Amino acid sequence: MMNSRLSPYTVMSDASLAFAASANTVSPAAPAARAAIAKGTAAFKRSNRALFFGGFSTFSLLYCIQPLFPLLSQQFHLTPAQSSWSLSVSSGLLAISLVLLSAVSDRVGRKPLMVASMFSAALLTVLSAFAQDYAQLLALRAALGIALGGMPAVAMAYLGEEIEGPSLGLSMGLYIAGSAFGGMSGRLIAAMLSDFLSWRWALGVLGVAGLLAAAEFWRSLPASKNFVPSTRGWQALPHAVQQHFSDRGLPWLFCLAFLLMGCFVSLYNYIGYRLLTAPFGLRQSTVGLLAFLYLIGIFSSVWAGRLVDRLGRRGVLWIMLSIMLSGILLTLFDSLPLIVIGMALATFGFFASHSIASSWVSRRARAPQALASAFYLLFYYLGSSLIGSASGMMWGFDGWTGVVAMLGVCLGGGVLIALKLRHLQPLGAREAAG
Repeated sequence: MMNSRLSPYTVMSDASLAFAASANTVSPAAPAARAAIAKGTAAFKRSNRALFFGGFSTFSLLYCIQPLFPLLSQQFHLTPAQSSWSLSVSSGLLAISLVLLSAVSDRVGRKPLMVASMFSAALLTVLSAFAQDYAQLLALRAALGIALGGMPAVAMAYLGEEIEGPSLGLSMGLYIAGSAFGGMSGRLIAAMLSDFLSWRWALGVLGVAGLLAAAEFWRSLPASKNFVPSTRGWQALPHAVQQHFSDRGLPWLFCLAFLLMGCFVSLYNYIGYRLLTAPFGLRQSTVGLLAFLYLIGIFSSVWAGRLVDRLGRRGVLWIMLSIMLSGILLTLFDSLPLIVIGMALATFGFFASHSIASSWVSRRARAPQALASAFYLLFYYLGSSLIGSASGMMWGFDGWTGVVAMLGVCLGGGVLIALKLRHLQPLGAREAAG
């Protein structure tokens, strides 16, 4: 069961959902005395430093391939849809492995699995730089997705178990900052290095950086003191699945996660193809600068949370989705400033919508609440994989117009879901702010 000390801290990001996914097993009662890590201690500083490196490494290695799609298309004579498989296969297998490996961590421990995950993912990224053909690259990226499943969920579980309650929000925030910084910098570094050297150098350098981050993580992270092995978690799974999918709101939120992440990843997957060719003809490194727009997203998730506190989720979610949709439509214009503005609006709307939807799942779900968040995250990454690949097919059919048409239909469906959720009845006092 989820530790009761976590309930005041609802963190709205990929990492927070991964934390919830990791708690889907039932553990024996913890010892009465818990030696929690307190703020200001050496152990607190070491754990925060380690988890920042962990978040950075995980998401930089996952998303560094995204700006390389046009170069992979040239190198291996691929269509945009085929090139996008190098990310889709990783995110799809990550969606599955994060649930399975979080259960494994409940038996073998947090730190050993995280260390193995980080070293494995970094080594696989280094090996990817030497792939002789695209099939080898896909196989290595698939293995990377599986390996990364042992990091995000387990990292947040570690924080929940080891950090004292009053300091948990700060530790989670630092981990999430590392995750967001990794997602941004992985894209940016890969774009820069591939422009001036090659895509192989980009993957090699980031893989070596991942190995160094893994070494620092292993050196700095204090060993678990409050971990209690569990073997009973899967017994209650069938009933919990039935309970969550029979809820009137949760399945719609799962669908929304699928559409949101699928559209957002597709936008960044294929915008490079549009900007590298006429009438723009930008350099690879220039296109990579779009990664800085992630800073807007970090702001919007916090801003949306504050707005929800005043107006409620029902009155805000559909507006944020509409902002994302309007931003995507702006990219249809053959004007670079309008495209950048459109990307910024879409990024703003995505992070805001994701933060609202993910927190709504946590607030709406009955026990076991963690499993509901695990399903949200599962659909989230499956959307990245499936819609991301399907959008590439639309590029082959009608270029950027085809991509935007598909994303417009998907987000239009998302807006309809948000409008439907406006009439969702709350679950008593727990949903009073909903």
